[in-house]
Amino acid sequence: MFANGVVEALPRGRSHLADQLTRAATSIVLNLAEGAGKHSKPDKRRYYLTARGSATESAALLDVCLRLMLLDQRGHKSGKDMLVRVVSMLIKLAQSCEE
Repeated sequence: MFANGVVEALPRGRSHLADQLTRAATSIVLNLAEGAGKHSKPDKRRYYLTARGSATESAALLDVCLRLMLLDQRGHKSGKDMLVRVVSMLIKLAQSCEE
């Protein structure tokens, strides 16, 4: 998991960023799974949109880590590229649940 690598590389004293990134990244996966398990389209859509919010939060955390020089440009770009794809997929999933 990409986020885990970032978290493990954070220096001591940055546990608040580590905790937040861990929660946001885990939330993406858990909300996607929960949405997939729902039967009604509105329920599915709500979980997919929540997962999207967690993905955009993860992207913002990568920006913060870059700004604080806790993450290099290459790692930042790699993570952001991955999150752009994830957000795009989640938007399409949510749109497929619109009635």
